[in-house]
Amino acid sequence: MTRLAIIPRQTPELLSAFARLGLAGTPRAIRAAPIAGPSSRPSCSNPSSARRFTTTSPTRLATEAAEPIVPAPAAVEGVPAAAPSATWTSQSRRVGLIARKRGMVTYFLPTGQAVPCTVLQIDDCQVSAHIGFPPTKPHPTDDEKGQPMKIPKLAPYTALQIAAGEVTSRIGIGKSVKGHLAKAGIKTKKRVLKEFKITRDALLPLGTTLSAAHFVPGQDVDVSCTARGKGFQGAMKRHGFHGLRASHGVSISHRSHGSTGQNSDPSRVWPGQKMAGRMGGKRATVHNLKVLRVDLDRELILVKGPLPGPDGGVVEVTDARRSLVWKAAKKNKKQGLEGAEALPEGIDALPFPAGTKEMKAGLPSIIEWTGAPATAA
Repeated sequence: MTRLAIIPRQTPELLSAFARLGLAGTPRAIRAAPIAGPSSRPSCSNPSSARRFTTTSPTRLATEAAEPIVPAPAAVEGVPAAAPSATWTSQSRRVGLIARKRGMVTYFLPTGQAVPCTVLQIDDCQVSAHIGFPPTKPHPTDDEKGQPMKIPKLAPYTALQIAAGEVTSRIGIGKSVKGHLAKAGIKTKKRVLKEFKITRDALLPLGTTLSAAHFVPGQDVDVSCTARGKGFQGAMKRHGFHGLRASHGVSISHRSHGSTGQNSDPSRVWPGQKMAGRMGGKRATVHNLKVLRVDLDRELILVKGPLPGPDGGVVEVTDARRSLVWKAAKKNKKQGLEGAEALPEGIDALPFPAGTKEMKAGLPSIIEWTGAPATAA
């Protein structure tokens, strides 16, 4: 059984690794929180009145965060707002976050096991557009007769557009992007715009600021980014071919991929044949990466394992489709489990519809996953 705990642990190795990555500031100890009262199990509370984000542990946590009442972000006039009593279900799809890859560090579990992990920094994500949701007021592009333009009632899918990456250069952004952000109430200049498919119950008001509290330590995530471009490469490096013999019978073609053609019928090379060609520079997705640590003060997320792409590159982090979303839907279909019962073991709930900036006010600054990885019998 996996374990989740909140620990003010700052090893010298982790501090030196953060300094090497150039992350500003030093990790602070967990903020002291007043005891909320007797509880049957340790929990971390979010400020939402109808949702609780809890992390189970066999032992009682040292501190419990109080549950302050924080007002939800105001919705922009004329756009739909999120349902106040929405709860996560096995059919729900939450929005993702845009982050920057900061590098890799060695993370030590309480058992002493060294785990390689990648540091991701949330890049000031805000909701900039609703996609697939009908507007609540007349469309501004009406015709001369005053009739609004026809808008399809049922969109192919519903999604949220997230803006991130504050622009500090003198060039800035174009007027079209600046006007697009102004409609959502975003005053800062942002260059990166990404679209995440969601369900209707996970809708967020325009301008909502998301934080690292969106993900729970111990859950799995999928990370998508653009891999490094390696140019034109041979078949051995591109596809892992072992090549031809290194000694007898081969002349100046040791790294060749061998025959690729056919006989007179069909007299051509089949599409998709593994040959030499351009390698990298494409969108790549790494599935089922476990979240090891969440630092809310510096908006950092530590995920287990490496990621493609250079340091400083833009990545998209979403809930794992295979080990989280699809498994929850499968449990609901076959066993009739719903909500927290359909989540993986050790996770009681997910922040829903999202982990906002206001939510982290009632959470500790550092949350870690302390459970040992599962081993095959």
